[in-house]
Amino acid sequence: MTQPMQNRPMYLAASLACFLASIAAAAANQEPVDDANRSSAVCPIVYQLDQSPSSRGYHYSFFGNGFFINEEGYLLTVAHVLENFRDGGQPYILVSRRNGPPVLLKASIVAADNEHDVALLRADSNPFASHYKVTFMPLSSEAVATGESVLALSLHPPKQQNAHTFEVPREDRFSGEVLSYESTQLERSAAAAEVFLLSHPVNLGQSGSPVLSLKSGAVVGLVEGRWLRSSAVSIAKSSTASNATPGAAVPIRYAIDLLERQSISWHAPQPQPLSSSSPAH
Repeated sequence: MTQPMQNRPMYLAASLACFLASIAAAAANQEPVDDANRSSAVCPIVYQLDQSPSSRGYHYSFFGNGFFINEEGYLLTVAHVLENFRDGGQPYILVSRRNGPPVLLKASIVAADNEHDVALLRADSNPFASHYKVTFMPLSSEAVATGESVLALSLHPPKQQNAHTFEVPREDRFSGEVLSYESTQLERSAAAAEVFLLSHPVNLGQSGSPVLSLKSGAVVGLVEGRWLRSSAVSIAKSSTASNATPGAAVPIRYAIDLLERQSISWHAPQPQPLSSSSPAH
């Protein structure tokens, strides 16, 4: 039965609306998710300890965190997290699923800049091409300013000394501000590199985690777990001074330089500020 002539404009308008909605939905899948699900971009970097799972899944050793920077399955981390794999050994990433416990995916080390403590990984099986709960984080090419509010986001197994894949990692969110920029030696016999200090401490296992600007929602640094505060650094530089040892982060520009040398694409930030309301666990 043919459409009545008078109803065709409405029919065409409805079809066009559906078509535009499908395009918008497809475009939305290519954008970073909102703050509530941003931890889907973060993956623990681990070493698989057994070849067959137990009732708790695969047993693994936890070394730190990495995070996806595009939908091709590339991740950034700090180079020292991968030290145990330099002489062999297969790194894995622990990836979330929508309807099941996390799973281990093999990852390849693409490149590393040990002088500035940044490294690039790629998942051997791209989780963005399957039904995993993953997203990516944008990177900011602009340096974060002293006093700017930031958020460090990381994951860790509930039992770091006895971790298994059927256990969902716990999320840590530490909000604070940038205290100052300092020069330090991140690799022996290497030239001094720059780090920025954070008003909150860094905990074991946070190395490689993204540090995000609360203003832009983009990654401005990577948590640097090896840095030790020197006696010359004073927390009094911050209005939120405390007696705790401040954390440190590697500026994201070092990672962007590495990405550009490898011709790897990354995403610029979108205007979507983060919320710092979530407490640290």
